Amino acid sequence: MPQVSERTIGRLSLYRRLLDEMRAGGVMYAYSHQLAAMAAVSAAQVRRDLMVIGYSGSPSRGYDVWQLSQSIGVFLDAPVKQGIALAGLGNLGRAILSYFTGRRPNLAIVASFDNDARKVNRFIHGCPCYPSDQMGRIVEEMGIQTAIIAVPAGSAQAVADQLVRAGVKSMVNFAPTPLRVPPHVYVEETDITTTLEKVAYFARSGRLMEDSK
Repeated sequence: MPQVSERTIGRLSLYRRLLDEMRAGGVMYAYSHQLAAMAAVSAAQVRRDLMVIGYSGSPSRGYDVWQLSQSIGVFLDAPVKQGIALAGLGNLGRAILSYFTGRRPNLAIVASFDNDARKVNRFIHGCPCYPSDQMGRIVEEMGIQTAIIAVPAGSAQAVADQLVRAGVKSMVNFAPTPLRVPPHVYVEETDITTTLEKVAYFARSGRLMEDSK
């Protein structure tokens, strides 16, 4: 598989979501400039990104919306179901689980973990919830390599360490603290507070962030 940048992968995922929304609205074909306008990028950027997956449209009709969505899926998705572990079923964890359930057939949260006795040993939004002290064993037994961390900041590093030992190679971290992981583990940090503070600052300053910062 060719080396592709994080930004390109992110845009391809966005294109697929937009294409699915277009198809649900009855749109069958779309030009690069239409998709670009929805994704807030240039038409040239759309065409460059789609060259990565080897897809080209028709000059007269543009891209077939369904076929392009499928082609992006073939590139992004695993050929078989890829399981995800979710650590933490507080308000944020439950919202993530509820939102993501059923959205991608080959990408699913298959195990969740929490310390709350009222949540464990039951199914929540169709996903089994296990005690946190069983996380390492279950993740390893199920061969899970991707995880979402939605626990308090004070617990996040210990949870990440457990997941790494169990074989997890990539994580989305919603805890408001940076994680220290080995070089072979990919982490996407998603700190909502930091993001809000940043956009609030630029709202007050009335200027765009300089690329060099």
